[in-house]
Amino acid sequence: MKSLKQLIVISFLTLWAAFAAAQEGVVVPKPGEKDLCPVCGMLVSKYPNWVAVVKYRDGHAHFFDGAKDMFKYLHDLPKYAPGHRKENIAGIHVTEFYGLNKIDARKAFYVIGSDVLGPMGHEFVPLETRADAEEFLKDHKGRQILSFDQVDSAIVEKVDGQ
Repeated sequence: MKSLKQLIVISFLTLWAAFAAAQEGVVVPKPGEKDLCPVCGMLVSKYPNWVAVVKYRDGHAHFFDGAKDMFKYLHDLPKYAPGHRKENIAGIHVTEFYGLNKIDARKAFYVIGSDVLGPMGHEFVPLETRADAEEFLKDHKGRQILSFDQVDSAIVEKVDGQ
């Protein structure tokens, strides 16, 4: 009986530790007071609700004042980050519109054409779930929902030119 109790306690502690580790997630760095967007040159820390981050395997990160500039950067790395390579990117994160949490940019849904403007005008508004994106689209007169992989250079130019 004693060993059964020990097994239950050990199982519980193992599950609890695994759950706690999963909740911690990936550490997403925050921009410093003087970090500038490599695309537009704006001071990123002034716009915490829009911050996007590209983190590299060596630990350094580039910060953006919105997903639009992050996409510009990713589509033209040689221009904005000479010497950097996509295969050295460890993570890409955006600030989710409703909860203001940092989420994996590759899993986010982006609404374009809405009445919500970012620091640089029309923006790719990041949302965590498709349901959130659909709700946002309706509430804010959005035109389209895109996944990360659907955002190409032509779409970025279109949003930038609105």
